[in-house]
Amino acid sequence: MWAPMLMLGSGISQYVGASFAVGLFAVAPAISVGWGRIAAAAIIMLVWRRALPRRPDGSFDWHMLGRAALFGIVLGGMNLNFYMAIDRIPLGTAVSIEYIGPVLLAALTGRGWRVRTGITLAALGVFLISWAGVDMSDPSVAAGVGFVLLAGLFWALYIWIGRKVAIGGRGLDSLSWAMMVAGLVYIPLGAPGIGPIVSDWKLLLALFAVGTLSSALPYGIDQIVMRKIPAPTMALLTSLLPVTSLLVGLVMLQQIPNWAEVTGLILVSIAVALATSHTQEEAEA
Repeated sequence: MWAPMLMLGSGISQYVGASFAVGLFAVAPAISVGWGRIAAAAIIMLVWRRALPRRPDGSFDWHMLGRAALFGIVLGGMNLNFYMAIDRIPLGTAVSIEYIGPVLLAALTGRGWRVRTGITLAALGVFLISWAGVDMSDPSVAAGVGFVLLAGLFWALYIWIGRKVAIGGRGLDSLSWAMMVAGLVYIPLGAPGIGPIVSDWKLLLALFAVGTLSSALPYGIDQIVMRKIPAPTMALLTSLLPVTSLLVGLVMLQQIPNWAEVTGLILVSIAVALATSHTQEEAEA
């Protein structure tokens, strides 16, 4: 019942963090900012959780570490491709195109008329919000679309693997190790350009704010939600993220939505209602 509200809160946190991140693109490459976000979030999560990958009997849990490592590689790929995309195309457009990944996941794994109707309505709603305005004749925009399509594929994998991590019982601990692995794996891509940020304490503080708002907090919320609902429903609930970007634009940037965007908002709301009512019926049964 609370999943939609938690996802809205997660989306708001992510987009406020993304607004800080875009400001850092002026001093460092987008891929370096994306990597810095992961590294900062890993530090925050490891300090907070202080968890070692061990079983209750004290032995080292290689299974947990292996799953967390795979989760981290996927999470890092999603983040870096998304940042490369929003360096080239608007945030709302990127989020909407990225949603193709969760739509495909829901279509492949969902069952029942509510889920399938929700998939159709959510996809149409997100399309109306901003996807239809992409100008593929611009090479930079085309590259941005390519990056965000890759991010969408990683997003679907993030939901699929993240659900398995969440129901394993140590979701937040696994998330902290996943972020650490992502930070280590993607060092060659992100670290070379991070110098201007780490040499200025104000920029470094902004980077840690991005890591908190765009990674540690929303991904922690995801682990809570994923533990309670199936992957297809989680995939549909992610349609709230493009909606959230529209609402944040309205409140913070005074970007008034047009009729198509309002229609998309209504369609996504119906899709989420169908998905959550389906989950509640399963729980009651």
